[in-house]
Amino acid sequence: MELKGLRDRVADLVDDLRDQAATAAGLRAGYAAEPTAATFETWLDEVLDQAAVAWVLGCVFVRFCGDNGWIPARLPVEAGTDRDRLLALFGHLARLPATARLFDEHNPVWRFTISERAAARLVAHFHRERERLGPGTRFLGDLYQGLSAHARRTYGLVQTPDFVENFILDRTLEPARREFGLPGVRVVDPACGAGHFLVGAFDRLLRGWRAAEPGTAVRVLVERALRQVTGMDLDPFAVAIAHFRLSVAAMSACGVTTLDGGAAFEPRLLVGDALLAGDDQLPAGAFTVVVGNPPYQTVKDRDRDREYRRRYPACSRKYALTVPFTQLFFRLARPAAPDGTGAGVVGQITANSFMRREFGRKLVTAFLATEVELTEVIDTSGAYLPGYGTPTVILIGRNRPVDQRWSGPIRTVLGVRGEPGQPPDPARGHVWSAIAGQIDRPGSSSAWVSVVDADRDRLARHPWSLSGGGADLLTAELEAHPLRLRDRTARIGVFGMTNADDVLLADRRTWLRRVGTLAMNRRVVVGDELRDWSCEDGVWAFFPYDESLHLRELTDPAYQRWLWPVRTVLGNRATFRGRTYFAEGRPWYGWHQVTADPDAHPWWIAYAFMATHNHFVLDRGGRVFKQSAPVLKLPATATEDDHLGLLGLLNSSIACFWLKQVSHNKGSTVDRRGARQTTVAWENFYEFTATKLQQLPLPPRLPVRAARYLDDLGRRAAATTPQAVAATGVPDAQRLAAARAEWTTLRYSMIGVQEELDWAFYRAFGLIDEDLVAGGGPAPRLRLGERAFEIALARRGETQWFERHGSVPVTTLPRDWPPAYRALVERRLAAIAGHPALSLVERPEYKRRWAGKDWPAMQDEALRDWLLDRLESAPVWTPAAAAQPRPADGGAPGALPAPLSIAQLAARVAPDAEFRVVLALWSGADAADLTRSVAALLAGESVPFLAAHRFTRSGLRKYAQWERTWALQRRVDAGETVEIPVPPRYRAADFRRVSYWRHRGALDVPRERFIAYPGGVLGLAAWNHAARAQALASLYRERERRRDRPVATLLPLLAGLAELEPWLAQWHRATEVTALIDAELARLGADRSVLTAIRGLT
Repeated sequence: MELKGLRDRVADLVDDLRDQAATAAGLRAGYAAEPTAATFETWLDEVLDQAAVAWVLGCVFVRFCGDNGWIPARLPVEAGTDRDRLLALFGHLARLPATARLFDEHNPVWRFTISERAAARLVAHFHRERERLGPGTRFLGDLYQGLSAHARRTYGLVQTPDFVENFILDRTLEPARREFGLPGVRVVDPACGAGHFLVGAFDRLLRGWRAAEPGTAVRVLVERALRQVTGMDLDPFAVAIAHFRLSVAAMSACGVTTLDGGAAFEPRLLVGDALLAGDDQLPAGAFTVVVGNPPYQTVKDRDRDREYRRRYPACSRKYALTVPFTQLFFRLARPAAPDGTGAGVVGQITANSFMRREFGRKLVTAFLATEVELTEVIDTSGAYLPGYGTPTVILIGRNRPVDQRWSGPIRTVLGVRGEPGQPPDPARGHVWSAIAGQIDRPGSSSAWVSVVDADRDRLARHPWSLSGGGADLLTAELEAHPLRLRDRTARIGVFGMTNADDVLLADRRTWLRRVGTLAMNRRVVVGDELRDWSCEDGVWAFFPYDESLHLRELTDPAYQRWLWPVRTVLGNRATFRGRTYFAEGRPWYGWHQVTADPDAHPWWIAYAFMATHNHFVLDRGGRVFKQSAPVLKLPATATEDDHLGLLGLLNSSIACFWLKQVSHNKGSTVDRRGARQTTVAWENFYEFTATKLQQLPLPPRLPVRAARYLDDLGRRAAATTPQAVAATGVPDAQRLAAARAEWTTLRYSMIGVQEELDWAFYRAFGLIDEDLVAGGGPAPRLRLGERAFEIALARRGETQWFERHGSVPVTTLPRDWPPAYRALVERRLAAIAGHPALSLVERPEYKRRWAGKDWPAMQDEALRDWLLDRLESAPVWTPAAAAQPRPADGGAPGALPAPLSIAQLAARVAPDAEFRVVLALWSGADAADLTRSVAALLAGESVPFLAAHRFTRSGLRKYAQWERTWALQRRVDAGETVEIPVPPRYRAADFRRVSYWRHRGALDVPRERFIAYPGGVLGLAAWNHAARAQALASLYRERERRRDRPVATLLPLLAGLAELEPWLAQWHRATEVTALIDAELARLGADRSVLTAIRGLT
């Protein structure tokens, strides 16, 4: 049964139910009872989505039961509509023990009735699904996960693949059977979801009982096995699915063929929060087997968070639910006797974030290291697991303290390489097959994993590193150096965060276009801009702070106009205390956090917090930094050499190696099946936290020469990019060609010097001898593919690195190299082949990729921006008024605003020889057809003047909520006291075009250059509300004078004016537009309701 088709049915039902809900009683009361700051409409969308999912899943259960004969092919259902028949079928299932939980009074199908037309479409969909559903019930839980965003978001629902479930049961339930005997086994899954582990455990136990007591009645054995499994989950519908699945398994075993055939079975399933359950529900120490796949998300509810921290001491910082559930799993297991025997067995697959993130320190060092006995730790982060976008680890252990009398080494499966693609059968993927095949062979090693019996002391320390292939030995060698990065820095951490990037960050042009000044702006660095010793061009932030980082008053009207529409969103940002800015009396327009370092050196070393490799850049002042670009601050007495020495180490391959051993691996991408992909190790992203970074070992001496050169080369390269060329004059072919030649030369020099820096730090850490480091002469310029590790890759026939980076494999040393350098590289290649540490670190995952934008991409972007800037400039739009100052209200200078067609714009720039030269360079041909070239340039650069033209139906529903928020804000500004709900954020699906989403984002903040008006004409986005109203009025009068224009073409222009009305009254005290609208509506025989309908707000 295709998931996409069912999702389409859910979307169809949500729209249908929204119409039904408009008249439903009690919804407003239900909304009022919820502790939410969201608007009623946002809350309702969530409720209706759950109801739609319930209807679709209800049909799936009916179809499953019908296809498998669990209900009669024809039930005595009275004739009626499709909806009547569906409800009758649901009612029939609600009366049967196996399905009663699925269709009980809490099921939304009884509260939200779909229309007859929607029911007919739903029934027709299932009639088109001709393939019969088989007897297996596992897919029911998978479908629930795929359909219910609420279950995934609220309960962290992720279905455990069957091969993982069987693996964990093999290593928990089977040892428990051998130790306690079949009668002594008690299994619990305290986060059971749809019951995958429970059904698997029941099947195994029943098979065991049948083998042990072949003469006992099957039903007796079935009930006995059912009593041995217990499950609990916070999601009531998931528990209902688990109940159904266990019931079906039990009835099948007993030979029952219909749901009403015989006495009911009662699986031991509970709805509730297992973390807060008492002994009357989940008694501590009562189970011999505890298995599961607990949720991974963080806790949002403050009361629950407080109680979790009280009950589970390992909860620390902003912990994930992995932490308390790990403690709970062991608590539920039977404790050991004084001699260590009788301890219950625990097995879980869980997120591995606790291994390296700081919140996991207490769990590792204070709980797993001493209080309980880990027996197996299995790195599954490289395995292909459908549905798992989070890297995972399997933990197996027993509920007994670590004691030398019984606690041996920990069987540990270390990851070597991730799955290279999507395997046809995930159970037979390379990595998983290696795990399953090698787990019982300590000392074995393959291309995918290595298995060791690790000393407990190794896993008693945080962070954990589960990298195989000798990574642990090299890590230990580096950490033998006593000096740490924290010993040389004043602070490592975040400079600032806005928690409102959608409105407080924009490109420089947008600020000048919409605000007209940069007086309260600073260039802000984000992590993605820090690459290869340079900081790329990027965004500017609203930064209302003085030089001492004291918040300034928001008095500038231009900035007030920019921020006012999102005031409610900004004021409802959560503070560190869990309240809102409004509640705490914080200025609503400030950054969430800004950190001052008055006693540190003024320079910064900023770095990319999340990246595939280490990227650190020295900033000598003038910028600010987001949390994605944390900073290192050195003491006030630090010198330039102090900064450069650390900068070189931080950008070295040996630092990259160490950081990846202790940092959290975020993976690369997630495929269409929700599986985390680690196709190649060098494309995995890592989080480089300040806590980990400050523990970086330092060698006794920090080489400076190469770092100084690279810092200089990086700044020079940044000054020769196409963007830099365009910023200093006309970017013609001659200037760009000269810049490209210089940029390429600088790039090759940087690759060569970086290579020398890497080898210099191998020497500094004592990994190699002096004769593998180049002498004092200049390093040769290297192309990608010419570094020693790349030559080694090419000689082994590996191609992926070269294909991904557009480089040519080199197997023989270039002849233009100096003889001394050729000999040096040959020695390096020999050392890589023969030295375990070098063979480990001289790999693509630790070597700089130099994978930034290539020259053609940068040139295209620079030329396009230059051309658009010229098209947007005042001389093009108001030639006679180009020299006039910008009005104080933020409008564009000059005469009355007049929209222009593309042909008119082309005619305006036709005399501009510079424009034509650059346009020909950008388009790749002589721009003979100027109008066509300008049209291509302007494609995707405008957003329609009317909300109904830029939003989809879902977007318009959200826009209506935003308009109500603005109306309430105006009432507050007028002195009233009213509660203002937080309006919803937009998604890409809320916009009619991807380009609109790209310009506007989640808060609909305008960043576009142009406004699109009917008839293919454009206006300037820099126009204020008054100017836009003048432009619309001008268009209206022009078209109204043309008597052949139908009324339908005039009304959207009036609707646009109506949309501007409140803004004109607010910012310009203008009321003339209201009179114009009313007069024209009367003349056209229409009224305001027509404009409301055109605006899509009915």
